[in-house]
Amino acid sequence: MFNWFKTALLMAAITGLFIVVGGMLGGEQGMLMALLLAFGMNFFSYWFSDSMVLKMMNAREVDETTAPHFYRMIAELAQKANLPMPRVYLIEESAPNAFATGRNPENAAVAATTGILQILSEREIKGVMAHELAHVKHRDILISTISATMAGALSALANFAMFFGGRDSEGRPSNPIASILVMILAPLAASLIQMAISRAREYEADRGGAEICGDPSALASALEKIHNYATGRQFDAVEHHPETAQMMIMNPLSGGGIAGLFSTHPPTEDRVSRLMEMARTGMYPV
Repeated sequence: MFNWFKTALLMAAITGLFIVVGGMLGGEQGMLMALLLAFGMNFFSYWFSDSMVLKMMNAREVDETTAPHFYRMIAELAQKANLPMPRVYLIEESAPNAFATGRNPENAAVAATTGILQILSEREIKGVMAHELAHVKHRDILISTISATMAGALSALANFAMFFGGRDSEGRPSNPIASILVMILAPLAASLIQMAISRAREYEADRGGAEICGDPSALASALEKIHNYATGRQFDAVEHHPETAQMMIMNPLSGGGIAGLFSTHPPTEDRVSRLMEMARTGMYPV
């Protein structure tokens, strides 16, 4: 519940930031143009992102004939989660990872790399795929799209200001130094808020996935194993399309230090600690 509240606060923050920056840089006309552009781009992404991402990853759809064991596992987990059966995909890739996509539970897809199936036990794979189904159940694709819309609108506003200059509330040219600072800092702040929203949703998917599979320690073990195995190993498809990193169960582009601010996923050790506490007490710490 706390993570849902945190997500709502972050969404409110990015919306408020957009309104303030829009008024500073372009007045009503500039803000409307940027919002319409960002909305159009993200509307297209929302409806077609699943097919786009699956194509980027060279994913192949499988069924009960081509991947019977894996397919039946997903069917069992979907039934436990009270979800429609999603489309199931495999990606020929040694880097261990998995993701979910689709605009709603009725149009969802889950995918896993062949690498993750090779290094994890059946129990751990169930934990991972339950996590992905939790994303589907929580409609996280919708939340990500809305936050991306606002972040994209802020970037468009910054570009608008770069070419046309900012205006104050009375239509006079604004301070050029202030405009430059806003152009640089506003998209940066929006990205940080967007990353924070993504991290909050990962915690919720960990909790939801543990509840679906009924085995929090299995997901914790899987996360540790993926983290250790993936360190220093490149996931080529994500390297070529870094915008897809936020969809993965483990961010292949994340780093420590300052880079951690821009990570779409929480630290692995924190996720594991929360899951192990859930296994011990039956409660997921907030």
